[in-house]
Amino acid sequence: MNNIPTVMILFGGSGDLAHRKIYPALFNLYRRNVIRDNFAVIGTARRPWSHEYLREQVAAAVHESIPDVDEAQLTEFAGHFYYQSHDVTNVEHYVTLKRLAQELDERYECGGNRIFYMAMAPSFFGTIAEHIADQHLTGSGFNRLVVEKPFGTDLASAEVLNRQIQSSFAEDQVFRIDHYLGKEMVQNILPLRFGNSLIKKVWNADMVKNVQVTLAERLGVEARGGYYDNSGALRDMVQNHILQIITLLAMPEPKDLSDKAIHAAKEDLLASLRVPGEQAVRDNFVRGQYLGTENTFEYVKEPNVAEDSKTETYVAGRVEFGRGPLAGVPIYFRTGKEMREKKTRVDLVLKNEPGLYGDKAQADTITIEIDPANQIYFRLNGKTIAGSDLRPEKLRYRFSENEQAEVPDGYERLIHDVFVNDSTNFTKWEELKRYWEFVDAIEAAWQEENAAGGKPVKYRPYCMGPDTSKIFADPKDGWIYQ
Repeated sequence: MNNIPTVMILFGGSGDLAHRKIYPALFNLYRRNVIRDNFAVIGTARRPWSHEYLREQVAAAVHESIPDVDEAQLTEFAGHFYYQSHDVTNVEHYVTLKRLAQELDERYECGGNRIFYMAMAPSFFGTIAEHIADQHLTGSGFNRLVVEKPFGTDLASAEVLNRQIQSSFAEDQVFRIDHYLGKEMVQNILPLRFGNSLIKKVWNADMVKNVQVTLAERLGVEARGGYYDNSGALRDMVQNHILQIITLLAMPEPKDLSDKAIHAAKEDLLASLRVPGEQAVRDNFVRGQYLGTENTFEYVKEPNVAEDSKTETYVAGRVEFGRGPLAGVPIYFRTGKEMREKKTRVDLVLKNEPGLYGDKAQADTITIEIDPANQIYFRLNGKTIAGSDLRPEKLRYRFSENEQAEVPDGYERLIHDVFVNDSTNFTKWEELKRYWEFVDAIEAAWQEENAAGGKPVKYRPYCMGPDTSKIFADPKDGWIYQ
């Protein structure tokens, strides 16, 4: 679809997310003619900017992210941006915003279509949604709401926010965005599973011993200590990125490739998610906190972090489902700060049937590397050149440099999907609710441990975290990626 007429209202138009991600993504969509003549963007924030100053900031953001920009095209693109100083708690400001939106709708012939994008502090999401309703900001065409994470801090707060949003928008109008679902190799999971008969036949509980998901970060919390100390690795990474990846790995085959069918398959799977009790958390989950080095801070010495903090910077655990092709198969995950390298990958470990080569034959694995490389490879057993022993071999599928350069940024891909009304790679409320139920159960168990004097185990920076051997169902198992 090309030249989709829309007025986008961007709450948080002066923020870092808009500068780094949203403005460059919109420019690329403009170059691809997804938006062209009949669109306008209203950036809102408290700062007393002008239309001209916002346009300068938009141009600067594009230059920082995109090489070889056509200056005339960029000037034309930036001319579609307008600024409205806005206090989201002041009802009168919504009246002014509505007036500007209507004026731009008529000027650019947008047909009453509106996209509302919340790219600011999550504490204001509910307030904005309610005022969109009571001040009648929605247009006469389509109306869509894009909500950044985090969507609540637990199930109770997420339910409150969801009720506030429902005052203005139906569920099929809400796009809860998570840039991980826009990553190329995350979007390759379903084609890999369901587009290859060879893979499809082994992707089941009879053939798969376990699945391992690693999301490792090289950096510490840096300047985000204040936020992170109230979040931790479980809520910051597991509740969204990791559980969404796991859902794609374990969901049953949908009836078709429509967004409704895919979400129906996800909901069917998540209804069988086994939420752990206190004993299961003790047995199957590990939380850690990084130490310091001569050149780095220990977590509890980071700026804006409490010295007695028990917030985890690392978590590893186990997920199981009662339904789906991987029913009963343990799915292990780990994520942490200050690990050896930045790496996001999935390892599907197949059962190693006894045969002629006995213990010499290693388990075959299917690996999907999401970051930093885009690649899929199979680890198989081959023969050594000298003699008849076995050695591991890799069959690899990866992008060329030219193909890699063509991979769109996750935000570009996902914002495109908002314009064309494709919710496949966004999170629906029933899915999110189930994720929070899982995370809240772990948090509750940890709070009980804290009250009894428990705390995260310490781990050295730039390793792969603390010992997590206890989470594996089979003591002979371990992480494929060491």
